[in-house]
Amino acid sequence: MITRFLVLDVGTTGLRAAVVDERLDVVAYAYRANPPDTPFDGLVEFDATRLAELALDACHDVLSEFDETVSAVGITNQRASTVVWDRATGVPVAPGLGWQDLRTITECLVAKAEHDWTIAPNQSITKIASILAGVDNATDRDLCFGTIDSWLAWTLSGGAVHVSDATNMSTTTTGLRVADGSDWDHQRLDAFGIGEAMLPTVVDSAGIVADAVRLPGSPPIAALVGDQQASLIGQGCVEVGAAKLTLGTGGMFDLVTGAESPTEVRRNPAGTYALPTWQLAGVRTWGAEGIMLSAGTNVEWLRDDLGLIETSDQSHQIANGCADTGGVVYVPALLGLGTPRWDYGARGALLGLTRGTERSHVVRAVLEGVAHRSADIIDAARTDTGVRIEALRLDGGMSENPTVVQSLADATGLPVEVSPTPEATTRGAAFLAGLALGRFTSIGDAAQLWRPASVVQPDPTIDRTARRSRWADAVDRAGGWHPELSALDF
Repeated sequence: MITRFLVLDVGTTGLRAAVVDERLDVVAYAYRANPPDTPFDGLVEFDATRLAELALDACHDVLSEFDETVSAVGITNQRASTVVWDRATGVPVAPGLGWQDLRTITECLVAKAEHDWTIAPNQSITKIASILAGVDNATDRDLCFGTIDSWLAWTLSGGAVHVSDATNMSTTTTGLRVADGSDWDHQRLDAFGIGEAMLPTVVDSAGIVADAVRLPGSPPIAALVGDQQASLIGQGCVEVGAAKLTLGTGGMFDLVTGAESPTEVRRNPAGTYALPTWQLAGVRTWGAEGIMLSAGTNVEWLRDDLGLIETSDQSHQIANGCADTGGVVYVPALLGLGTPRWDYGARGALLGLTRGTERSHVVRAVLEGVAHRSADIIDAARTDTGVRIEALRLDGGMSENPTVVQSLADATGLPVEVSPTPEATTRGAAFLAGLALGRFTSIGDAAQLWRPASVVQPDPTIDRTARRSRWADAVDRAGGWHPELSALDF
């Protein structure tokens, strides 16, 4: 019998249902756009019922191409986005709050001042409290909280299960659990008025939790995993020191560090976070994560706002019009700086302009700036973990840009292995579903399935030290542009 997996891969602005074979190759998919609503600046909402409808529609669409049903279903998703629904009716009690929603900044600052808790507005805990505050008689109702994986597992199973996996329910993502992920943080739950009864059961990342009765053949739901952890697994990063970078709208770097769990709920000294990479048989493996707040957004800025390029793909062609940036340096801080500096008041900076600066210099500087920001994050991960990184695996939309890939190799000094598909998340969720069914024997099998589309080496003629020094100076100049925002610390 042919084994195929159905993966629901839910991002910030859309979702796709993909059929994946045992080699982790996508053989068919259906995409549905689903951008969030932004009724006011800083507010990011979504219609959870509409999301569920689109997910079901996409699944039925892609499954209609096959005569046989799939063997199992995997779900991977943007983390921290929050849904609260009524257990009896299955109807959300309010719009879902996207991970980018900033309405709870004040609550995060109060938590820091009163309890010395470091909670960021992107985490779920303050989002839950915000939703509950707007619901009549919330304490008297039987309500469920879930991240996107929980909501879709509930939807596909017809309300049979209320679950989430350890990667989606990590303290880093939700702010709800103790540092080592072994239990809920009851002190925080009490402070925010969140009853434990509304929280999902935390399960392994691979394991059958229920049948997807709303899909043809009722295949088992066999994998739940956060998007960045799925990307790690999809790129075969399952051993200590294995690392990947996802460059999409933003950038996310993840590194496998091993079995040692964190003892405190805090950001690491160099700016990365500890988080579980997966949980199997109740055992969590850990990693470190660093964040770039804007990556592909900078190319969109070149295209949509400055008009220097007509399409995102054209950025590579234009950048190739010059051998280097002509001394121009661009700091991609349109939304501030994430790891390692965490300066929300930093802003994008374009430095070193002269009368001889041409369009190609600016475009190349933007692409190289994203590469240098990536190198900053990798340096921070090395400092925080002491783990040696031998190579970097790359996925996301920007992985298809050759200038970005070469610039990344040059800035980091590492060989860059490019994913055969930009959506390595789908591969990772499919692998976990196969692991749950016994199609794979261990997490280590993911490494054996890794087949990079290309491997790009650093240019040996580049003076990396000089370039990184100039870059560091540029970042210093971009920092603290809005001191009141730079003072924020989550």
